[in-house]
Amino acid sequence: MQAHIYVAMVTLASLLLYFVMALAVGRARAKFGVPAPAISGHVDFERVFRVQANTLEWLPLFLISLWLFALYWSDLVAAGLGLVWIIGRILYMTGYAKAAEARSLGFLIQFAATMTLLLGALGRLVWLAVAVPH
Repeated sequence: MQAHIYVAMVTLASLLLYFVMALAVGRARAKFGVPAPAISGHVDFERVFRVQANTLEWLPLFLISLWLFALYWSDLVAAGLGLVWIIGRILYMTGYAKAAEARSLGFLIQFAATMTLLLGALGRLVWLAVAVPH
């Protein structure tokens, strides 16, 4: 088996989710009559657009933390946390589509997963830098 196969699969799944969100923006443009390059117009379009834009804002932090955690802790644990992040983003997307106030649970879930990956990777690297003789 290839090293880090689970994190690679979660990486691809997160990118596929982002692709679905981008397609949703295109559909919302047509449905609500918001021509490109406009990013404002109908409030329902704006919520769909914000889901995609906010996910793009979080992807670098999530993906880099995901891979560093996998490299320095565990591929399987990182992949599990990555799946939690994906579930959080799906809840964020479906909640935000209904109302801006309904996005909080999904946001908090993906935030917790990202912070666990980030702080876990950082903590491990600091520990290795201090504890392992060079």
